[in-house]
Amino acid sequence: MAAFLYRLGRLTFRRRWLVTFLWVAVLAAVGFAAAKAPEALDDGASMPGIESQKAFDLMDQRFPGATADGASARVVFLAHGGRKITAAENRETVDAFVERAGAGSQVASAVNPFRAKAVSEDATTAYATITYKVKSDDLTDASKNHLEKAVEQARDAGLTVEAGGSALATEPSVGGATEIIGVSIAAVVLMMTFGSLAAAGLPLLTAVLGVGVSMASIMALAEAFGLGSSTGTLATMLGLAVGIDYAVFVVSRYREERANGHAPQEAAGLAAGTAGSAVVFAGLTVVIALAGLAVVGVPMLTRMGLAAAGAVVVGVLIALTLVPAVLGFWPDAVLSRGARRSGRVKEGGENNGGSRWARFVLRRPVPVLLASVAGLGALAVPVMDLQLGTSGDEAKPTSTTQRRAYDALADGFGPGFNGPLTIVVDAKSAPDAKTAVNRIAKEIGATEGVVSVSQARFNPAGDTAVFSAVPADSPTSERTQDLVHIIRDERPATEASTGAEFEVTGTTALNIDVARKMQDALIPYLIVVVGLAILLLLLVFRSVLVPVKAALGFLLSVLAALGSVVAVFQWGWGADLLGLETTGPIMSMMPIFLVGIVFGLAMDYQVFLVTRMREAYVHGDRPGQAVVTGFRYSARVVVAAALIMMAVFSGFIGAGEPMIKMIGFGLAVAVLFDAFVVRMAFVPAVLALLGKAAWWMPRWLDRLLPDIDVEGEALHRKAAVPLTAVGPHDRESAHV
Repeated sequence: MAAFLYRLGRLTFRRRWLVTFLWVAVLAAVGFAAAKAPEALDDGASMPGIESQKAFDLMDQRFPGATADGASARVVFLAHGGRKITAAENRETVDAFVERAGAGSQVASAVNPFRAKAVSEDATTAYATITYKVKSDDLTDASKNHLEKAVEQARDAGLTVEAGGSALATEPSVGGATEIIGVSIAAVVLMMTFGSLAAAGLPLLTAVLGVGVSMASIMALAEAFGLGSSTGTLATMLGLAVGIDYAVFVVSRYREERANGHAPQEAAGLAAGTAGSAVVFAGLTVVIALAGLAVVGVPMLTRMGLAAAGAVVVGVLIALTLVPAVLGFWPDAVLSRGARRSGRVKEGGENNGGSRWARFVLRRPVPVLLASVAGLGALAVPVMDLQLGTSGDEAKPTSTTQRRAYDALADGFGPGFNGPLTIVVDAKSAPDAKTAVNRIAKEIGATEGVVSVSQARFNPAGDTAVFSAVPADSPTSERTQDLVHIIRDERPATEASTGAEFEVTGTTALNIDVARKMQDALIPYLIVVVGLAILLLLLVFRSVLVPVKAALGFLLSVLAALGSVVAVFQWGWGADLLGLETTGPIMSMMPIFLVGIVFGLAMDYQVFLVTRMREAYVHGDRPGQAVVTGFRYSARVVVAAALIMMAVFSGFIGAGEPMIKMIGFGLAVAVLFDAFVVRMAFVPAVLALLGKAAWWMPRWLDRLLPDIDVEGEALHRKAAVPLTAVGPHDRESAHV
């Protein structure tokens, strides 16, 4: 592989105009296709295999023309100062609102609170329910504006009016200023690392182009593969992060080869053959982690994972082709200012910070190992109290109308009113459908923890009914979760006595089911991803223990990161510093996201850092000296890459949505732990203790595995005669 990538690097350096034109043409082509493609479809966030989804599907079948998960809004009216919402003037205002809101083009129904008995016992609070014919993603701006205008008119009449529900929900945004801040910090880090504006700008330029190609491709293929607007979120985040990192790896190795005296074209070839090999296998581990999301069995996660994996593949291809091509245009520009002035290149000194740190760890491997394991282990302890769920309007800032509507409903009708359970009864086999439904409703209403049960609504055929059961506690409480399990556990006896079947669904039950599905899928996902990655790392490092050590280090870092997320977002430690107003369960998909993304990124650092150690060992260094050599050349680049990742992810902590805050915080601390604790302390300490055993592999296994020469040993044997200066003769060789 190294020889092939070496030839590819030289070819793209020499044919830089053609390579650059081809990438620009690809960007233009997919951009044109994206512009002509139909609007992105709904992601279809279905959850096959869970009861709540089965109930939604049954409702879609038995209630023609109705959408089980259609958009809805709850508009809450409050009367203050001792007044009643039932007073004549207030009643008139509410009636006028319902009439105006119900006139919307996409509205299915607008329920008047006075007719539906949706008034609190103290008559200070009432709510109107507006349901729509379409899902929230399909609501037009005109429909949303129509509802908001009706709310404003009711407020102008003197009532306090707040609106919640899915109709006014907005897609969490992770772009804009946050990405600009992250990229700006990345640019500063690159400038400090390389001391060259060109060296800092090249990775940013190529990464942005790669993200452009990836996002345009996703938009162009949206209709064909059912990709929605949220599918590209993960692709953008990872595409930008790994695109910068991979380009940094190649540029850094190019500068190193120039320091060794090689001409620009030869240096580009050697960089592609050595660092490029590490990029290929680092990219493969990320792709494995993302494609492995298919194991979870959630179509939306599978699509997001595959789209992000495609963005990573684009990043790898750009690092191997476009980066050497751009180096061909300005072969000396990426060198430091001192090198360009003096005409001498110096890179990776014998006694830099990386080598000094490595020698420190080699002298004290046991204390460093124990300290790193104990520290990460302590941070992982909160994982024992992990509670998965999905936060709703209760997690939004109090400045939002959704949060105020949530609080008003909880105060007026009880905390469980914001998360009613929906009971779907299939009475097709029952002797008397109405009797069976009434019996089921009565037994569920008598269950401890259920406050009230609504009147059942039958479909036109009369064989299916739907009613709501209001829990006594909030939607995210453990008691509500236990209530759902109790109703389901007592179901067989009820079904046997009535001849009808029923299922529990609704937003609250759906969140509980999704959390269980994610929790059950985590271990199989870990086994598949870590197992495949270990096999891949066996090929890269020709060692049994190094891949196992890499997997153990990753588990330490990801558990510590997840523990930190629990401590902040569930326990509330330091929540004020992040602008969190409320705490609650951890987003159901967070552990899966964290494992998949962080595993891929951790293997980036593992491959780039340890490949240099392996390369030094293969070329004759003793095991301890190989560790020092690897740190001398790679530590600064790994630190820079980690700081870039942290900058990109940390920018999302400032987002208004708690979910985005959680993702940004979790990924940032995971990179912090993995790069600065695991790779900089745990890894060299373990290698120091293992010595030669770290690179041991049984002979029979060594013969079975193909030799892919990641270290570039063949390249070092046939390397071109080096040139020792940076000057006009180097520039001429760039045009050979």
